[in-house]
Amino acid sequence: MSDDRPEVACGLFFPQIGVDFPGLLERARACEESGFHSIWLADHMWARGLPDVDHLEIWTALSALAACTSRLRLGSLVLCNAYRNPALVAKMAATLDQISGGRLELGMGAGWMQEEYRGYGYTFPPLRTRIEQLDEGVEVVRRLFTEARATFQGKYYALDDAANNPKPVQRPYPPITIGGSGERVLLRVVAKHADRWNCPMNAGAEIAHKLAALRAHCAAVGRDPATITVGEQVLVVLGKDEADFKQRWAMAKQHLGTFADLDAVAVRGTPERVVAGLQAKIESGVRLFTLMFGDLAPVETIRLFGERVLPALA
Repeated sequence: MSDDRPEVACGLFFPQIGVDFPGLLERARACEESGFHSIWLADHMWARGLPDVDHLEIWTALSALAACTSRLRLGSLVLCNAYRNPALVAKMAATLDQISGGRLELGMGAGWMQEEYRGYGYTFPPLRTRIEQLDEGVEVVRRLFTEARATFQGKYYALDDAANNPKPVQRPYPPITIGGSGERVLLRVVAKHADRWNCPMNAGAEIAHKLAALRAHCAAVGRDPATITVGEQVLVVLGKDEADFKQRWAMAKQHLGTFADLDAVAVRGTPERVVAGLQAKIESGVRLFTLMFGDLAPVETIRLFGERVLPALA
């Protein structure tokens, strides 16, 4: 499947924490103008530990961005399968692909934030069940994208001569990204269904081992692993010079220090050091970076990355 992306590309992962729509749109337009491949939003009702901070709903926000941009691809990193019936997801996704002129990146996942499930009244089954539901959910979405009438009977979901028109602009359907790092079950779902695997931030140090597991699953299901693009969610702390970097590093430690082990996972420093860090990941097989900036992605950081890092990765 082709989505006309460059061999190596960078998207902004912006989990819409504490931002209003004008602020989100400002960042999306800066990404578009700076040569980013995509912008990816998070499918949460609130950020963990910050329930009283504003958090825009993903599908509504992506639809609005689609109408206000022209080239930037629009992604979900990743949809929680349990929050919407996958047949509805297929309908929503096809519509968003139509609205955007074929720019949707459909990311799907099994879900993990238990307090969010509880707060909104969703059942939170064991992890294996959630992954089984994701497996069926992606199958439902793919059938509704490609079949004139879709019928399916699974353990968790069913379709009965279901129509889904109009179909997506992208054929056979928008690229499907599956995020997660569980080696025994989740990566098998990736091998069966995904056009792209997104390695979560905290699993980046183990990506070589994860890729070996993914290749084994591909062999088991008869899939060429080369047909799956490798993506990685990467935390970047970027400064225009050393003094600027130190200031932004302190900010990242303050705001994101409880979210991830920044010393272990962050690609950080001046533009030259960030280029070197990302090139090392490219050597390991990564072809799409979904970047989370440690300073919460002000426009100046997006532009700095576009001017001094992106050209060196092309």
